[in-house]
Amino acid sequence: MGFFEKIKAGLTRTRENIGHSFDSLFAGELDDDFYDGLEETLILGDMGAETAMNAVERLRERVKAEKVRETGEARACLRRILAEMLQVGEPALRLDSSPAVVLFIGVNGVGKTTTIGKLAARLKGEGKRVLLAAADTFRAAAADQLEIWSQRGGVELVRQHEGADPAAVVFDALTAAKARGSDVVLIDTAGRLHNKQNLMNELSKISRVVDREVPGAARETLLVLDATTGQNGLIQAKQFSQAAGVTGIVLTKLDGSAKGGIVFAIAQELRVPVKFVGVGEGIDDLMPFEAESFVEALV
Repeated sequence: MGFFEKIKAGLTRTRENIGHSFDSLFAGELDDDFYDGLEETLILGDMGAETAMNAVERLRERVKAEKVRETGEARACLRRILAEMLQVGEPALRLDSSPAVVLFIGVNGVGKTTTIGKLAARLKGEGKRVLLAAADTFRAAAADQLEIWSQRGGVELVRQHEGADPAAVVFDALTAAKARGSDVVLIDTAGRLHNKQNLMNELSKISRVVDREVPGAARETLLVLDATTGQNGLIQAKQFSQAAGVTGIVLTKLDGSAKGGIVFAIAQELRVPVKFVGVGEGIDDLMPFEAESFVEALV
């Protein structure tokens, strides 16, 4: 099953939340009531008031400039506008060094460790040598969970005992990666509350170790968010991006969310691209994000 089919299935709850409103809106006239109703519908999908207002205003302008009369044509205009709103950066991972480093951050419970396991399996399937670093040493059994995923994906894992210094785990992992010729190191980190200064200090310490051990390496910092939290996820994203230099978003549990519109709010407010979405429990249910297919499946 390709991205479009999986994302369409994953967006079922969001579409159920707003789809009937879309259908009735685009069956009517392109008048003020239409635009007011469209803005309300986009907000219901958790796009956020400011982003929804922006999208509707751009549609008004385009309908006027292109002399659009038919609602079907207006719907196609809306799809193009929404896709443009998602194009805020490079969606592909930057892995053009050996080893490349991908740091995963996010609060507990968003599916961070699961996401790492799924991405490891995907990268291995692309022929890359992958090494996992279990640097979440504070959560009970976090390293055990990552070890299960490393075995499922057939990739290597570096871990220490619970309560160990996360930066020391990263140091060991990078040393092992250089010795073994690994292509990518995926680093799990602790997910304590995002407003705790000690967590941000820990991320800074890990970052310094990466800079020292693999200077100039291709690096990504992926923030993992749970789609079902909607606007609360956006608050997390803002705080993490201020502290950790986020380069991309992974949106998990999209298949269980009626709030798929949060993708647009994140893209517009943070100017950070969504790079992957989780649309199920299977090891192959982490999909690289495609803006046009996402919008087509939604609208």
